[in-house]
Amino acid sequence: MADIVSVYMSTPPIARTVATAVFLCSVGVYTGMLSAAPFVFHYSLLFKWPPALYRLVTSFLLTSPNLGVLFDTYFVFTYLSQLETSNSKFQRKEDLIWYLMFVTTIIVPLNALFTEGYLLLQALLIALCYTATQDQRGMNAHFYIITIPAQLMPWCLLLVQLLFPGGWVNMKVGLTGIVAAHLHDFLTRIYPEFGNGRNLIPTPGFISWFMSTPRVQNTVYGQSMQPARDGGRSGPLPDSWRSKGPGRRLG
Repeated sequence: MADIVSVYMSTPPIARTVATAVFLCSVGVYTGMLSAAPFVFHYSLLFKWPPALYRLVTSFLLTSPNLGVLFDTYFVFTYLSQLETSNSKFQRKEDLIWYLMFVTTIIVPLNALFTEGYLLLQALLIALCYTATQDQRGMNAHFYIITIPAQLMPWCLLLVQLLFPGGWVNMKVGLTGIVAAHLHDFLTRIYPEFGNGRNLIPTPGFISWFMSTPRVQNTVYGQSMQPARDGGRSGPLPDSWRSKGPGRRLG
């Protein structure tokens, strides 16, 4: 058991956290332990009192039923891990957190206006796939039993949606993920690189501030504040979430 926990904790923290939330929520709903109602998104629910703002998050936490629980969780973890560990666009943890906030913020209104989708994880999954494969041009990827160019993977995931019930709606939901991911890529990479401009959506400072504020430490008797160490940083997030180590004085 200790080995399993050790392997689990050694995985990329953002990918681990998101994939775990997706898996547990999906298992809870499809086994009847949780109601599916809080995971369904419709824009009208945001204008009721009290506004159901939590649906802006929970609508991204429910997979497809049956084997989709395993496959969707696997793909979310795989692509998030690639972005977190080997993508040059996300050199800091907060850059990836900002990316997730940005693409989900674009996906929600697109689906409210143009699709009939109520579960938005497929859009996020395809957005992650699109972003991860942009740095893999010229490489091959395995899609089930066939080998394809890596950059075609998000389009293959879209086409597969047509094989399942509600496939056309799911395909439209997935397209909103590609739009969101491409918009992020244009504003952060394409325009600065080819238009001689600047990154139009830099990571906000408040995210970096949040990750460097005093750390809350869970103990057997409650919570305690852990003071900052000399020459180091502390924060409310686990050490593995931080993107910088202790400072070193030059000279």
